[in-house]
Amino acid sequence: MRSLCVPAASLVVALGLAACAEPGPPPEPAPSISADSLLQAVRILSDDSMGGRGPGSAFEDKVVRYLTAAFESIGLEPGNPDGTWTQSVALVGFTPDPTAEFQVGRRRIPLRYRTDYVAGTRREAALVESVNSEMVFVGYGVEAPEYHWDDFKGADLTGKTVVILVNDPPVRDARDSTVLDTAMFRGNAMTYYGRWTYKYEEASRRGAAAAIIVHQTGPAGYPWDVVAGSWGAETMDVRHRDGNTGRVAVEAWITEAKARELFRASGHDFDALAASARLPGFAPVPLGATATFRINNAVRTVDTRNVVAKITGTDPALRDEYVIFTAHWDHLGIGQPVEGDSIYNGALDNATGVAALLELARGYQGLAEKPKRTLIFLAVTAEEKGLLGARYYVGNPLYPLTKTVANFNIDGLNQWGPTSDITVVGLGNSTLDDVLGVVAGGRQRTLSPDAEPEKGFYFRSDHFEFAKQGVPAMYLDAGTKYIGKPEGFGKQKRDEYTERDYHQPSDEVKANWDLRGAVADLGLIFEVGRRVANDSIWPTWKAGTEFKSIRDSSLAKKQ
Repeated sequence: MRSLCVPAASLVVALGLAACAEPGPPPEPAPSISADSLLQAVRILSDDSMGGRGPGSAFEDKVVRYLTAAFESIGLEPGNPDGTWTQSVALVGFTPDPTAEFQVGRRRIPLRYRTDYVAGTRREAALVESVNSEMVFVGYGVEAPEYHWDDFKGADLTGKTVVILVNDPPVRDARDSTVLDTAMFRGNAMTYYGRWTYKYEEASRRGAAAAIIVHQTGPAGYPWDVVAGSWGAETMDVRHRDGNTGRVAVEAWITEAKARELFRASGHDFDALAASARLPGFAPVPLGATATFRINNAVRTVDTRNVVAKITGTDPALRDEYVIFTAHWDHLGIGQPVEGDSIYNGALDNATGVAALLELARGYQGLAEKPKRTLIFLAVTAEEKGLLGARYYVGNPLYPLTKTVANFNIDGLNQWGPTSDITVVGLGNSTLDDVLGVVAGGRQRTLSPDAEPEKGFYFRSDHFEFAKQGVPAMYLDAGTKYIGKPEGFGKQKRDEYTERDYHQPSDEVKANWDLRGAVADLGLIFEVGRRVANDSIWPTWKAGTEFKSIRDSSLAKKQ
């Protein structure tokens, strides 16, 4: 741990590597990963001159030029097999100008855009309407056969507006009502059923005209300002040949306060209905109200790019197998001003991750003995629009997914100093965790599970798109045990960031950043990546993980 305890003024920490578990001499140490170099890249990427790195914006060319020049200067090869540094990603952008109101009998309930609600559409049409649609409360909007859970109970929702609670049903343990039942929706750890993306997808499958999610800060994991900031600006989707007509016409959120007003006007008790939705016997409840949405929809085609670089593997038998490192280069661009600042710089989210990608590439390129498998460094676009760059890549892979051994994703680095642990989001999912455990143990560090599993971070970054296709994917986060800091320091800093800076213009480089912890964390990723790139055995999903059958099936088809 001595390397973690250098003075704060020291900006370069050497990354000594633990010996391999396999017999033979230990591998050469990695070149130094520099906190100074990390910070320099973060400052460039999050500078106002980058315009918040909006995909498809006038600033994208500048971001792409910077990244390609950086990879080229490190000595990497263009990552697209066609000899270029980018993969074109075909998206559609939607900028909504909505109006909305609820009607209960003769009572009209007006809605103020961004204050009470946000609404948009993924349909490629200039005007999208849902007029006087009957409103139905569908609880958490979940059908999960493995949990014997069905919130719909066969109700016909065609043409109706469904009102949905955010997150998973919080089912209490029958033996101890103070805790959640870990056998149901993983207790307090969010499943994909809790993600807003699933809820809109389910509403689409059931033919609903509109889907409204009720925002609650605790279950959502972020305040209303995050929803208003993200959904009040342009949204995007992958381009569809049919104009995405199969998607639910209106996707909306409302505040909890407005939901309570609606339920009261309809003669219902919000708390009572929410409580009933936590039980498996719940059935949809017509609210006796109607919803009207009109969305004037500015539609544009968005031609954006993933940036791709590679280091070709040295082993003729293994160089056609791939280890992919990902980080999203985009952020929210220029949006609604907050205290006079309209540039959403995204320093932590995710200029730090892209800077890490560059540092990892520099480290691997600096090795005298390069890895046996080919390393792909993929800076993806449009993560903030719904993981779209990663989704496009896995739908149009430059390298076969059946030959992609693993994905390591970086979405935010630790900027508050060294920790004795490192957080693995989705700990226990794959044997990548076992490799990490060996490497971390050699550096007197431990692995910790996600400190906030209820927020569903495993489903909120680009690795998830790889996992959905069966590729073992690792997503690390800052540890929680800060060296020399009081207990609870990590949670305090995370909460401060979520409340003050997350998806806000204030996500900028701070004077008190301490990147020693980030450097140490990157040392772990570097060594795990190297071992995976050299090992004769592929990492696998562990039994009981929902992605294992996908991987097993795809590899069986390959054979």
